[in-house]
Amino acid sequence: MNGSSSAKRLILIVDDDQLLLDFLGEVLGHAGYDVLKALSAEQALQLISQREPDLALLDIHMPGMNGLELAKQLHASSSVPFMFLSGRGDADAGKQAAAYGAVGFLVKPVDEKHLMPAFAAGLARADEIRQLRRTELNLNAALASGRETSLAVGLLMCKFQTDRNTAFEVLRDHARSNRRKVNEVADQLLSAEETLNALHAAFNQRLKK
Repeated sequence: MNGSSSAKRLILIVDDDQLLLDFLGEVLGHAGYDVLKALSAEQALQLISQREPDLALLDIHMPGMNGLELAKQLHASSSVPFMFLSGRGDADAGKQAAAYGAVGFLVKPVDEKHLMPAFAAGLARADEIRQLRRTELNLNAALASGRETSLAVGLLMCKFQTDRNTAFEVLRDHARSNRRKVNEVADQLLSAEETLNALHAAFNQRLKK
């Protein structure tokens, strides 16, 4: 990975092993990432309160608050995505990582050639999750703003056999491209559908004669 592709991405590394912490920080720094380092979960939380990283790498086994407990707290009180770091032979670690919503998993001793692809994949997954969260928030706000938008989204889902998020995004993008509000386009769509239904009923009546 070159520096330009990872520029301005902030990685937080949390591990009680100072040597490993310095090694990971040096490798990620050379790759163009900004790096924060913490020797404990408590120190990590202090750093996050000042600036949220794009991704956190959490050692599972640490004294005091361990990585799993830190992950649970991050999930509850922040939007920081995280990967886990664990020693070999920890059979349950992978399952635990998935259960806690981790975007990646690294095994000690860390192989440098596997480190950067793992972080790239983790950041990509983290970006996907952020986008989904933004879409959901936008969707919920739009649906809460008016009955028309909710009905229009349902209509599009039915007509085009698509999911709710896609239906809303198409409706929103069409409104933006025409410099109109979403609820205005939704109302027009519903009016058009009502007109078509009325015409359909009229045609049926004429055909019965």
